[in-house]
Amino acid sequence: MAPMGIRLSPLGVAVFFLLGLGVLYHLYSGFLAGRFSLFGLGGEAAGGPAESGADGGAVDLREMLAVAVLAAERGGDEVRRVRESNVLHEKSKGKTREGAEDKMTSGDVLSNRKMFYLLKTAFPNVQINTEEHVDASDKEVIVWNRKIPEDILKEISAPKEVPAESVTVWIDPLDATQEYTEDLRKYVTTMVCVAVNGKPVLGVIHKPFSEYTAWAMVDSGSNVKARSSYNEKTPKIIVSRSHAGMVKQVALQTFGNQTSIIPAGGAGYKVLALLDVPDTSQEKADLYIHVTYIKKWDICAGNAILKALGGHMTTLSGDEISYTGSDGIEGGLLASIKMNHQALVRKLPDLEKSGH
Repeated sequence: MAPMGIRLSPLGVAVFFLLGLGVLYHLYSGFLAGRFSLFGLGGEAAGGPAESGADGGAVDLREMLAVAVLAAERGGDEVRRVRESNVLHEKSKGKTREGAEDKMTSGDVLSNRKMFYLLKTAFPNVQINTEEHVDASDKEVIVWNRKIPEDILKEISAPKEVPAESVTVWIDPLDATQEYTEDLRKYVTTMVCVAVNGKPVLGVIHKPFSEYTAWAMVDSGSNVKARSSYNEKTPKIIVSRSHAGMVKQVALQTFGNQTSIIPAGGAGYKVLALLDVPDTSQEKADLYIHVTYIKKWDICAGNAILKALGGHMTTLSGDEISYTGSDGIEGGLLASIKMNHQALVRKLPDLEKSGH
């Protein structure tokens, strides 16, 4: 017998139990619906953001651009911090093909860690190639907040999805390391490029010491423009500091004595020299020429930006550069914008020979 003389009816207990189950079902199904709606909308549920392309399916290039900009800027923060501390921990990775020291610093390593893990956490199923070694024991989980900056939304109003397996990301965590060690800060950049099926489709070049960032996506939009005019007859040619002599000899024979050579460091800096960049430390040039072997992480971002603006970057023989497979190209490069690029290739046949 129940307390106080109340007898519990078996039927009443059963009804009460069923009512309780109904309440629990509705509460739990509502919770699951909320979780699934957030996932479907790309929103953030409790416990962290949903992962883009986590099932190996599609990735949104607009989201990849947002993360690439953030990665380049976060890497740039590390580059600037290390340089300003004046404790670079400089060492050599060996010799380049030209016999120069291939240097690495703490700025390279720390920038690489920030950039790689930010991109890898946001897009775990895409291939990422980076200049520096990634130490798995030094993993850093950096979560993207899934916010796309307003300047990107203004230029690119809709998502643009591609299969994750078609994407290759190229990272240069510190371009112009030699100049970085010499405290020639204006040449230093951090860069991210996304290639789809080997073709460069978006690029980011960030200058850590002036905090300027250029980005562009092919057939979509950009925050940087070409200059209004270029001198095709007697161009200013920007080249690597070590290549100035050999390029000058050929350039004078081709374009005449009015042609000038601008020695500079860093492939990212040289591409920006062809554009309308609001940075007073940035030199201006009409052509960018490189005559020896070069790595793809040095040039992919610049190639994407030039392509988005109607420019060109090819080997010295005029071949398009594929951003799959090996990490470098043998044929040097020629970059131009608002010029007859193939006519320039035909004018400069001796440059590739001088590079060899």
